[in-house]
Amino acid sequence: MIKFAFMINRIDGMAVEEFVEHHRNRHAPLFTSIPEARQYVKKYTVSHPVTAEGYPAPAYDGLTEIWFESWTDHDAFFASKNYKELVNPDESRFIDMNSVAVMVTEERVVI
Repeated sequence: MIKFAFMINRIDGMAVEEFVEHHRNRHAPLFTSIPEARQYVKKYTVSHPVTAEGYPAPAYDGLTEIWFESWTDHDAFFASKNYKELVNPDESRFIDMNSVAVMVTEERVVI
């Protein structure tokens, strides 16, 4: 299983609440609406920071995780017409694309 973690920030001028609303209630449903999401994606999550006393302020406004069974599934999803024409254009409407950080991992459950 290949896991992608995308750490994201909102575009300039967008309030945190507006960013969270768009990410959770517009972008996530758009992402999951395309057939390729059900066909290729094993897990998809969107997360946002919460107040955590004793911890530093968050470096990012949100986190998106996308899991694929294989690189072939990854490539097919991101090459799909639906992703390119529907999902991808929405990303720049709320994400500062220049600040995105990505970590690609193969997760191993320890506990």
